[in-house]
Amino acid sequence: MSPPNQLDQLKQFTTVVADTGDFSSMKEYAPQDATTNPSLILKAAGIAEHAHLLDKAVTDAGATASTQKVIDQLLVLFGLEILKIVPGRVSTEVDARLSFDRDGSVAKAREIIALYEKAGMSRERVLVKLASTWEGIKAAELLQREKINCNMTLLFCFPQAVASAEAGVKLISPFVGRILDWYKKSTGKNYTPAEEPGVISVTDIFNYYKKFGHETEIMGASFRNKGEITELAGCDLLTISPQLLGELKASTDPLARKLDPARAKNADVKKVSFDEKGFRFALNEDAMATEKTAEGIRVFAADIVKLEQLIKQKRG
Repeated sequence: MSPPNQLDQLKQFTTVVADTGDFSSMKEYAPQDATTNPSLILKAAGIAEHAHLLDKAVTDAGATASTQKVIDQLLVLFGLEILKIVPGRVSTEVDARLSFDRDGSVAKAREIIALYEKAGMSRERVLVKLASTWEGIKAAELLQREKINCNMTLLFCFPQAVASAEAGVKLISPFVGRILDWYKKSTGKNYTPAEEPGVISVTDIFNYYKKFGHETEIMGASFRNKGEITELAGCDLLTISPQLLGELKASTDPLARKLDPARAKNADVKKVSFDEKGFRFALNEDAMATEKTAEGIRVFAADIVKLEQLIKQKRG
């Protein structure tokens, strides 16, 4: 009998999530959940086998619907297709242009959930993705009270994680690889996976959450190499691209659990809290987190604009 591959080993203590809009990849790697974002949906919408979803979104929204309504329909149609493949949850992102608009984010999240429920899908199987700005976190706090589960994305630092947990958010997605990108560019250094600032950041958040009993789930995201993933084995969830899922599946090297809730209970960390002023100052003091959060919002917003242009072309 051949030894288990690393993907199967990882699944023993971490929920594996597919970071893709490509249905065939999800079927191949059998993840529990799947995440999407505007960039992934834009890429997926350009694949011939998914073209019918764009056509259906235009038709279902109606001739008089705004382009934004068509986009909402498209995001949900992709989500519904994904939920036919994965047994767990799908993450669907709120328009990044609402990242500093608490009430606008709340309204958009409600619209997205209403579309899922109209299609017969339970809200328990959907995570609404919001940027980890102060306004995004406060929007999530309100939404969680309505049983609309939220996934805080574009999360790069400890204050964002603490504020999310205090808001009662369902899940956070710290971006491991994008943190590495910034530090490599800033310092010119190369890092081993165990030394990577992104890996260390997620480890610190994991230890803090488990020590102080926060129920918010941690889903490491945005990986640049397989080593980052193996260093975070044991994290609640990891969302992984098809390429890296393939690398894990191709390896039978032993994979040890690195993050353990029982060990985290003994972590030497102090409890902290952030009000709005404290949060904004702490984020401002972290150049990497400030720059990467802003950059991520800009990129996702730009891809929403590209989706709008694609829909306008489709409508003629």
